[in-house]
Amino acid sequence: MDAERIGFLFPGQGAQAIGMGQALHARHAVVRELFEEASSLLGYDLSDICFNGPADRLAMTEFSQPALFVTSMAAIEAMRIEHPEWLERAHLTAGLSLGEYTAVCFAGGFRFADGLKLVQKRGQAMQAAADMVDSGMCSVLGLELAKIEALCAEVREPGEVLQAANLLCPGNIAVSGHLAALARLEQPALDAGAMKVIPLSVAGAFHTSLMEPAVASLADALAATDISRSRLPVISNVDAAPHQDASDFRQLLGRQVVSPVLWEDSVRRMITEGVDGFLEVGTGRVLRGTLKRIDRKAKADGYGDE
Repeated sequence: MDAERIGFLFPGQGAQAIGMGQALHARHAVVRELFEEASSLLGYDLSDICFNGPADRLAMTEFSQPALFVTSMAAIEAMRIEHPEWLERAHLTAGLSLGEYTAVCFAGGFRFADGLKLVQKRGQAMQAAADMVDSGMCSVLGLELAKIEALCAEVREPGEVLQAANLLCPGNIAVSGHLAALARLEQPALDAGAMKVIPLSVAGAFHTSLMEPAVASLADALAATDISRSRLPVISNVDAAPHQDASDFRQLLGRQVVSPVLWEDSVRRMITEGVDGFLEVGTGRVLRGTLKRIDRKAKADGYGDE
C-alpha cells in the first residue's frame, strides 16, 4: 500500500468465511494470544468456529459478529509487525455495519476487551430481535436507489417493513424487511432491470425498525462502556461524517442498528477528507469491490484475507 493517507476499512457481517484469521494465527504469537483472550471473554472457542465452522454456526449473528471483530483486530496486530508503516499513514477509518465497532476500536475509542463485549452484546441483541419475526436481507444489483425505493413501496403491504438498508455503491443496494415482502420484491426488481436479487446470509432485517428491540440493551451496554475520544476520525454509517467524541460514538453506535448504512457516502467523504488509498482489513473482499464502483481511480488493497 503506497498511499500517503490511508483509509482503513473494516468488513461487516456477511464477510465471514471458514478459515478466517487462520494464516495470521499460524504466523504470529500476538494473534494467538488475542484469539485466546477473546475465547476467554466470550466463553467459547472462537478460533475453532473461525477455522472449522460449521458454516451455519459461523453465520449466526451472535458468532459472526465477534468473529469478524476479532479477526480484523488480529490483522491489525499482525500489521504492527509486518507493515508498521501502513499504520503510521492511517488518516481516517470506517467499517461496514458491525465493522464500525472495529473501526472505533482501531481508532482508540475503546479497548479490545470492551469492544468485544460490546460486539457480543450487539450480536445477541440483534439475534434476539431477528428471532421475533421472519425477516432478512437481499442485495439488489443493477438498480438505482430511487427505483428500489419505488419498488419497495409498491410491493410492501400494510404493517410490513421493506426498505433500502445498506447503500453500498452504485448498482449495489441491500434491502431489509419481512421475508414475505422480500419474496414479492424479487420479480418486480428483475422486471425493472435488476441484474440479480441475492438473498444475504444474515439473521434478520438489519438497519430497519425491526431491530428496535435491540436498541435498549445496546444503549445500556454503550453507556456502561469506557469510551474515549479517538485518535483518528471515524466515519459513521449513520451520517457519513467524521467523529471522534465519546458521546458521538455512544449515540451513533446505538442508532446504527435501525438506520440505513450510508456506505457510498462514507467512502466519498473519506476521499474528500484527503484519503488517497484504502486498506480493507480482515476477511473478505466486499469493500474493495464497492470502492471500484464508487470511484474507479481509488487505490485499494487488503490485508488479513489469506
